[in-house]
Amino acid sequence: MTEASAPFAPDWVSPPGETIVDLLDERGWTQSELSARLGYSPKHVNQLIKGKVPLSEDAAMRLERVLGGNAGFWLAREAKYREHCARLEAARSHAGWVEWLEELPVKEMMSAGAIPKRRVDARNKPGIVEACLRFFGVATPEEWRDIYAGMHVSYRRSRTEQSDVGAISAWLRMGEEQAAVLDGPRYDKSRFQKALVSIRELTCEPPEVFEPRMRTLLQEAGVAFVLVPAIPRAHVSGVARWLAPTRPLIQLSLYGKTNDRFWFTFFHEAAHILLHASTREAKKSVFLDDPNDGHADDPAEHEANVWAGDWLIPPEYAPDLPSLSSRAAINAFARKIGVHPGIVVGRLQHDGLMPYATQLNALKEGLRFKGAGDE
Repeated sequence: MTEASAPFAPDWVSPPGETIVDLLDERGWTQSELSARLGYSPKHVNQLIKGKVPLSEDAAMRLERVLGGNAGFWLAREAKYREHCARLEAARSHAGWVEWLEELPVKEMMSAGAIPKRRVDARNKPGIVEACLRFFGVATPEEWRDIYAGMHVSYRRSRTEQSDVGAISAWLRMGEEQAAVLDGPRYDKSRFQKALVSIRELTCEPPEVFEPRMRTLLQEAGVAFVLVPAIPRAHVSGVARWLAPTRPLIQLSLYGKTNDRFWFTFFHEAAHILLHASTREAKKSVFLDDPNDGHADDPAEHEANVWAGDWLIPPEYAPDLPSLSSRAAINAFARKIGVHPGIVVGRLQHDGLMPYATQLNALKEGLRFKGAGDE
């Protein structure tokens, strides 16, 4: 999509009164004569012609009888005029809200396709404000602050850098829009747990195999699963939240890219859904996670980390980890427990048993998903 200037939108529009004046001229009537025929006062007719009073259904019926045309024509003419007036007033409001754009990752939102691409200049900023309002589904920046900026009190952050509310809210909203088009039953915890068993078995498969299967398994369990392009200033690779009391969402980006981080992040978010939503109040939490940070202070984050690590590499196999130092040993261990060897390498590095700079990183795989948007 190429950048474009704001579309041509004339700042003028004629009220239905201009059509009335044209018809008066054709007939050679004065406004006083029209008022007598309509049964309205001369003042009311004058204000009607100037667009200072709305053209009502009653006026439309009278005009139909006196000047011709049908009532629908007159009402449509009036509606078009009032709509245009409202849009002009909205445009003036948008121009007054351009400072709001400084709170949002506008260019990143354009790159992700959340809003149309335009040059971010003085001429286009009011239109960009309107596009952002439409994207967030709010009427004014104040509603955005109440709903999305206000959500920060529900954030359970895994790192202190997750403080850019505009970037985080944009990324969360992109997930909401994707989830809105997904159908599915109510959340079923038992079915979700069974789905996680099957999904763990998919870690050795390529994305084109495991992604659609994951989506199906999660959808059948009532869990929305979406992949959303990363917004760097958000410092978020995954989120677990409840869109409704019976509608959990797991949202991931490819921030981190390698399969070990992807799978750990996914199961970490799954842990939040399973472990940290026991009450309606708990379901208001929004868990923001970054697999690059392993030192979360929040007990819920620590619990989710442990659960995900144990799910991928069960505790009974953990004693074998210190002995894994070669490609062959890692591959054999991964086959034995049924996960991708890249996950084993990631665990060894996380536990300090292997340096992050190692040739065995070749066992990890970079992930790309069609349409996910992360490069």
